[in-house]
Amino acid sequence: MMRMDTVTALVDVDRPTYGRAVPRVAIVLFNLGGPDRIENVRPFLYNLFSDRAIIRAPSPIRQLLAWLITKRRLGPASENYEILGGGSPLLELTEQQARALEQALKPELEARCFVAMRYWHPMSEEAAKAVRDWGPDEVILLPLYPQFSTTTTGSSLDAWREAAVKVGLVAPTKIICCYHSDPGFVGATAAIVRRAYDQARADLDPSIPLRVLFSAHGLPESIIKAGDPYQWQVEQTVASVVAAMDIPELDHVVCYQSRVTPQKWIGPSTEEEIKRAGKDKVGILVVPIAFVSEHSETLVELDIEYREEAKHFGVPAYFRAPAHNSDAGFIASLASLVRRARAADRSLCSFRGGRTCPKVHGDCPHAKRALAPLRRVSVS
Repeated sequence: MMRMDTVTALVDVDRPTYGRAVPRVAIVLFNLGGPDRIENVRPFLYNLFSDRAIIRAPSPIRQLLAWLITKRRLGPASENYEILGGGSPLLELTEQQARALEQALKPELEARCFVAMRYWHPMSEEAAKAVRDWGPDEVILLPLYPQFSTTTTGSSLDAWREAAVKVGLVAPTKIICCYHSDPGFVGATAAIVRRAYDQARADLDPSIPLRVLFSAHGLPESIIKAGDPYQWQVEQTVASVVAAMDIPELDHVVCYQSRVTPQKWIGPSTEEEIKRAGKDKVGILVVPIAFVSEHSETLVELDIEYREEAKHFGVPAYFRAPAHNSDAGFIASLASLVRRARAADRSLCSFRGGRTCPKVHGDCPHAKRALAPLRRVSVS
């Protein structure tokens, strides 16, 4: 267990910019990661399921469960990555987002984006070394998860803090915790979904209704009940996007995909909603509302597996909106978040500045002492 005073050594809010006309800002993009080769699927899965933020059991029970789940999931996961050409496209797409964000911040900043994947390379320690060696004046931690969860952004922050201390990285650091209803993000998302909706509507027989399924990655219900704000934030995103789309009486639903453990997960599931659409004889447009890059859960689960389920259940038409990837509006929204975080008088920033989650969500990072504004202390 890492001591709190060691963890807080990441942030030095008083360190000045050393004579540079343009600040040198390192932006660390957090993402899940994915195996680059088939032989790396097993260690990737084990890294994922042995994370204490994912499987909330004590050691060594967690490691045993991770081994068992990895063994069970290895075959199907390997098949998915075979479909994708032998590895995940996530790193390449995240690097493209990184380069686009750097360009969006020129010439006001000398910005360099670094990618820190949680479960496969480049992971936090590799990224922290690269940031340290570059010598930034400031560091911005920017998750590519629009909605905060302890299982995604929270886990990535824990890994980053440990890595930064280990490699001796000390710099003024700002954390962007979430942007679920940020106007720029919502506007970019609504534009992507509206284009997909209009195209689907044009391709679909006018007599067939069209329903939008906003599909997010699911979580065990126990994690939400423990105070994780993820589900509430997903619902806020959908409500904001639907309002921005401005389609009267839009038929839509929030649903959740990718269940991997036997415990009860939040719902309704995407599979249930596909089945219901078949009974209702409506076409569906599936929107990956919590993913900003294409990866196995969009390119295989949504595009292949759920499409086949839709056909099986008699859904008259199946469409899918693309993920954000390097969409210009999305990149502009990230650049705006970086600018606002730099200007904020706090080390932990939501898109609004302070806390956005109702107090019932006790795992909101603004409620956690470990994420309160920090000052530099000596490493012990």
